[in-house]
Amino acid sequence: MNDKERIAQHAANQVADGMLVGLGTGSTANCFIEELANRSREQGLKVTTVSSSIVSAIKAQQLGLPVLGFDQVSHIDLYVDGADEVSPELTLLKGQGADLVREKLLATASKQFLVLVESNKLVERIGQHFAIPVEVMPFAWQLVKKQLEAIGGQGDLRQNANKNGYAISSHGSLILDMRFAEHIDAEALNETLNSIPGIVEHGIFYALATTVLIGVNGQVQERQAANH
Repeated sequence: MNDKERIAQHAANQVADGMLVGLGTGSTANCFIEELANRSREQGLKVTTVSSSIVSAIKAQQLGLPVLGFDQVSHIDLYVDGADEVSPELTLLKGQGADLVREKLLATASKQFLVLVESNKLVERIGQHFAIPVEVMPFAWQLVKKQLEAIGGQGDLRQNANKNGYAISSHGSLILDMRFAEHIDAEALNETLNSIPGIVEHGIFYALATTVLIGVNGQVQERQAANH
């Protein structure tokens, strides 16, 4: 069992009977979905799920987990997902997979947000390894980019996988991948991005994670957010 599978199993063991569980997207989330389905099948654990993406919803359904549509859900007991970066105060950077709107909706609506990462995702500051994804209304991207440049941002529209056009989010938006100066504070940047018209969502998940599970050399370390 590798670190990714180990933290996924650890997370699945925290799911209680009757919970509504939000499913993330990506390789770590896939491991969790598999472990949750194992518990459901082998131990009779009864759960309902809601997914941050079509891909995860299909995977859950194929493994026999009941999946609700987004419009059927008003609260979530537990949301489990990975992250691209995790800072010391447990601010997250997410959005390389372009499902930002659903992911932040689930993170905000859940009683607990459990984040699963390997140790290479731990950073000193958000934006250390990745640009910050900013999901924008297609007609507003140039206006938004100008505003982001005014506060020191540098970047451009994300290209699609074939490099012959622009990436489109699951919400139908364009994505600006922006880098900011090292000294910029994640809390302040989060507030600024939240206030700019034309921005649909962005990849800074500030004060949303309740617990981060870290896989390190065959062990699972647990970090609790100070505000929980």
